[in-house]
Amino acid sequence: MTGRDGVRSRWARGRAAPRQGRERTRRRPEDVRRAKAACRAARRAGKAEEHPGPPANGFSLLPWLLMGMGAFSNVFQGRTPDPWIGGLGLLAFNSLYIYVAFRAFDRERRAALPTRVALGVLAAVTCTLAAGYGGTWLLFFPLLGLATGAVLRGPQLRGLGTAVAVLAGVVSGLRDGWNGLGIAYATWISTMVTAAILSLSEAVRELRAAREELARRAVEQERLRFSRDLHDLLGHTLSVIVVKSEAARRLAPRDMAAALAQVTDIESVGRQALTEIREAVTGYRQGSLSTELDGARSALAAAGIEPVVQRSGAPLAPQTEALLGWVVREAVTNAVRHSGARRCEITVDRSAERVRLRVCDDGDGSASRPVPEGVGGTGLTGLTERLAAAGGSLRAGPSPRGGFTVTAELPVGADDIAEPSGSPLAPAPGTV
Repeated sequence: MTGRDGVRSRWARGRAAPRQGRERTRRRPEDVRRAKAACRAARRAGKAEEHPGPPANGFSLLPWLLMGMGAFSNVFQGRTPDPWIGGLGLLAFNSLYIYVAFRAFDRERRAALPTRVALGVLAAVTCTLAAGYGGTWLLFFPLLGLATGAVLRGPQLRGLGTAVAVLAGVVSGLRDGWNGLGIAYATWISTMVTAAILSLSEAVRELRAAREELARRAVEQERLRFSRDLHDLLGHTLSVIVVKSEAARRLAPRDMAAALAQVTDIESVGRQALTEIREAVTGYRQGSLSTELDGARSALAAAGIEPVVQRSGAPLAPQTEALLGWVVREAVTNAVRHSGARRCEITVDRSAERVRLRVCDDGDGSASRPVPEGVGGTGLTGLTERLAAAGGSLRAGPSPRGGFTVTAELPVGADDIAEPSGSPLAPAPGTV
């Protein structure tokens, strides 16, 4: 590049740079407007949290004391008879007003006897100063109304607020004639408006706190649901995979076809587990008692335990089936893990009012079996909570004749009357 060409290119870049800067400058206000519009849209959609600011306190009522500046000026300039008495009255009024104002924003202190006594003394001081001096001293009645409205926000506000306004009207009327009606009206308005605004502000904050508490509890409930589902799903699935893997290992040297059948079952269980975990994550998993009974039969047979399944009665509602399916899954999983049993009986019996599920084995591993006690989030304890929430119950423990028994009962409601599809349900085989 020649020197002249280099000078020209630098000159061109220099001309272009200010032009680009001007373009960026022109675009910046548009970007700002776009960002503000996005913030407003997010706030309207509820995605942006609006901070309510600090709660109201006694400082919000202090500026109204400026209404007494006229009386203070008269005392300071010596226009008030007996200025020392007037000054002491001002000091007493301001002290009582501040005391009442700062206690009015705490519910317990607002309802306490010292606050009510201080409000009564404030009313007496106000009447004494207004009756003794009149004029600008009558403006202390609206301040008394503010204090009254801040303290009395309950059902008694209407009667007592009206009484304070009447008292202000009577005292002001004796001093200034018909002009006292204006003081009475101002006192009544200040009482009612103050009570309404402070009550509304308090209600808004309580509703916001309640909404946040509900959101927090909803998150906790979802976490608990997911932990229970994950425990029940993985505990059962891993137990079945371990049992079938051991069976495949034992069968492989002498019966390869049977071993391959067990491996095929392991693959099927794994795929089903993936589907169930995805459904549990999204919250759409709905268990089926028939499916769980079929799975229980397979798991028990693979563990060398003879499954005996009996089911009678009309079909059940999906929610009832899901709860009983969880019980079957957990009880059979524990039997496979801990029982050392040779036989496991699963019985589902429905009457007109209740449905009962009973899982009983003849093993000798009762001492190592989990029994629901207290409150927890997984296993039989979690199932006890689920059934209790649906009005049912769950009992688990060693059987009198040996072995371990899990019994679940649920009430049969109107939504449990399902239309049978085809012939009445006959006893069906089942497993976890």
